Amino acid sequence: MADFELIVNSIEKNHINKLLDDGRRLDGRTLNQFRNIKIETNVIDKANGSALIHLGKTKVLCGVKLTFGVPWEDAPKKGSLFVGFETTPMASPDFRSGPPQPNQIELSRVTDRLIRESGIIDLEKLCIIEGEKVWQLNIDVYALDNFGNLFDAAAIAAVCALATTSIPELSIKKGEVTQLETSKPLEINSFPVSVTTSKIGEHYIADAELKEEQIADARFTLGLTDDHIVSGQKGGENGIKSGKIMEILDNSIQIADEIRKIIKEQLPK
Repeated sequence: MADFELIVNSIEKNHINKLLDDGRRLDGRTLNQFRNIKIETNVIDKANGSALIHLGKTKVLCGVKLTFGVPWEDAPKKGSLFVGFETTPMASPDFRSGPPQPNQIELSRVTDRLIRESGIIDLEKLCIIEGEKVWQLNIDVYALDNFGNLFDAAAIAAVCALATTSIPELSIKKGEVTQLETSKPLEINSFPVSVTTSKIGEHYIADAELKEEQIADARFTLGLTDDHIVSGQKGGENGIKSGKIMEILDNSIQIADEIRKIIKEQLPK
């Protein structure tokens, strides 16, 4: 049975490569074309902000929760930010229950780096009492269905959840902090997105679906704001030719602009 599966995988890989030779893909997209993006917001009642993202058939949920915390000693005027990524067997048979797997840790770190380095949130504005009390921003991302490219889906989900987050208003009297029933929108400084390029043989494609992802030799995820590259992550066993890096960058910038436009169109006005 195992040998038969290998033969099928080999046939499928050859088919994918032949399609790429003709500039086509399994689902009919062009090499740099993203799957359709659908955004649903405010889907978790108990969260301060939330978003459910459909990237083709890939589904990712993100919830944002604000809690009181103590600032770090070296940053007494700044709130804190934490990103977690949960993958379960419900999303894919490749995922296991139990301690975090390497891919789960990588997804969490890449999403965290994009959010943190983009400056989407001014952490100083999360300070309540300098050196004593701050808002702690918890961003929890969950893979619900993995049909490829969780990196970019997670980034969209996190950004959309933050963009719809409300921060409770406070009353501070004589050092005592009271949380009021009213709230205000969390201030967002930018709309960072990530674009993942996968290398299959000599071909480079954006937004790999699951079968493409499974046979890819390498991948390169770039985090971009309107005017800066804020993060990068290389994955996979093989390298990427230096001459291809600038081509990937140019394509990623164009794709990021398109994704950012879609996000802004679908977020509540």
